[in-house]
Amino acid sequence: MEKLVLLRQADIAKLTRHRSGEVRFGEKMQLVPKGADCVDFISQSDAPYVLFGIPEDIGIRANFGRSGAASAWQTALESICNLQHNKFCKGNLILALGHLDVKAEMEEAAGLDLLHSQDRVKLGKIVQRIDREVSHLVFTIQKAGKIPVIIGGGQNNAYGNIKGSALAYGKPVNVVNFDSQSDFRIPEFRHNGNGFRYAFDEGFLKKYYIFGLHENYVSKQVLQTLRKIEDRIRFTTYDEIAVRQEKRFDEQMQFALAFICNDNFGLEIDLDAIPDVASSSMTLSGFSVLELRRFVSFFGRHPRASYLHICEGAPELDDVNKKHLIGKLIGYLVTDFIKSRQPAEE
Repeated sequence: MEKLVLLRQADIAKLTRHRSGEVRFGEKMQLVPKGADCVDFISQSDAPYVLFGIPEDIGIRANFGRSGAASAWQTALESICNLQHNKFCKGNLILALGHLDVKAEMEEAAGLDLLHSQDRVKLGKIVQRIDREVSHLVFTIQKAGKIPVIIGGGQNNAYGNIKGSALAYGKPVNVVNFDSQSDFRIPEFRHNGNGFRYAFDEGFLKKYYIFGLHENYVSKQVLQTLRKIEDRIRFTTYDEIAVRQEKRFDEQMQFALAFICNDNFGLEIDLDAIPDVASSSMTLSGFSVLELRRFVSFFGRHPRASYLHICEGAPELDDVNKKHLIGKLIGYLVTDFIKSRQPAEE
């Protein structure tokens, strides 16, 4: 865990806006004390959720996406620090761990040219280095009996989440992915468009459900691949639900849950599926924020939901006056997940 940068009280204090008569998450979230063994503290803490960030966009760039997702962690952390600690959701349920130090990897990636295939392969190798760190950290958290809440970064990090979970449980895990794309492309080299494919091929991913796939952005090759293994991978398209109204949102959530709930499963959220959210692959057509929040709450309440990963949001690509909104959205999703599992006090 050498690449883990732990959050300290001074870091949280700088982000938390104190106000008389109010208590914020930043005043209540648990932190690893200075000098304490990190792994031991995670195990001994009574916080069921462990929050950490992956401030990178290397996997996105390797797939010709726009950079910017590296900024989501800090923006989200500030928003989470300023949530109200109250009977509906309590800050002390979260152990705010910190973030993976990927500064050297980001600097190395910045010197590579995407137009050169060899440089793209080099980017893939950098992503693999980050994969190892992510999988080890997720493994450590889940082995301690806690639930990781992961803020990306790109969805290339789904691979590390899945591998770490599978190693912790000693068997492959399932995933439901709220996304406009499958991210199941050929395993040419690692990037944000094939994390699920690598996890599947390597035996860490058992069943995979893609919720809200956009028909305009799934290749014929990927569709053919998915049809060959439909006993283990299924999907519902956004167009079927929202445009042609052949299927209902609630019914498809039930269908997806029935498909994956026999084993531990991860909850993957790609923010580029939401209209007007600044991301590597921004869209004007997609499900609403309200539908996404219902989705997180619905799947989060199942006892086999094993982690939450929110990725691809890119605040630095947004208008300067709107950058905070992605952090605010992530804060809503994190608390929706927690509230679905923790009953509010009377």
